[in-house]
Amino acid sequence: MRSLTSEQTDAYLRRIGASGQTPLRELHRLHQVAVPFENLSIHLGQDVVLEPAALYDKIVGARRGGFCYELNGTFALLLAALGHRVELLSARVHGADDRYGPPFDHLALRVEEAGAGAVWLADVGFGDHSAYPLRLDERGEQPDPRGTFRIAGTPDGDLDVLRDGVPQYRLETRPRELPDFGPTCWWQCTSPASHFTRSLVCTRLTGSGGRVTLSGRRLVTTDADGSRREEELPDDEAVLLAAYRDRFGIDLDRTPRPPA
Repeated sequence: MRSLTSEQTDAYLRRIGASGQTPLRELHRLHQVAVPFENLSIHLGQDVVLEPAALYDKIVGARRGGFCYELNGTFALLLAALGHRVELLSARVHGADDRYGPPFDHLALRVEEAGAGAVWLADVGFGDHSAYPLRLDERGEQPDPRGTFRIAGTPDGDLDVLRDGVPQYRLETRPRELPDFGPTCWWQCTSPASHFTRSLVCTRLTGSGGRVTLSGRRLVTTDADGSRREEELPDDEAVLLAAYRDRFGIDLDRTPRPPA
């Protein structure tokens, strides 16, 4: 499947509570409210398959979430079906050691909005990021409910994405194909050095502009004003399964387990 049928597009729009007339800006926000950023498959022993049909079946059919390759890979299918021109871009995530990760560390989207001529950076797969797409051709500050963002050029022709002055990732401008991300995705899913194999996370934007996150058994709710509540859930499968279902819309038959 390289493109969505009209029936698949309609099902995807229902999945995120949108319609074919919903503006790109709102599609971006609604996707993050409805579809969690999560790495549960790694801890459930499930393969992460970077093929359009498999991504669609997981995100829309199974009503799951995923991480960047899955979320932005699938969102690209929806945007293209709605008439937007979409390119996949490779990015290197900025780490705590002030270094950037390897190429294909992250997948983001360059989107030319249909009928508008504007060029956007769309990214529904970075966990806690901008609620709305960012203007890719704007070099000044871009206020967003999730912070103040800025895109800055580098001497090598790449683009740095910053949030509240802190680098988030370095974006290449050369278009890529989904299979290009396969080797790094495999490493992220299997390497003991990958933070995805070392920790368990499920997080989504809330409709009120806050965020809810379940990391292992720690449930954290953050309101739009920054107030935060944290709760340690009991190590009880029924309680954890209910949290995934009620907080994130994910219905599992068993709980994923983080490394000991």
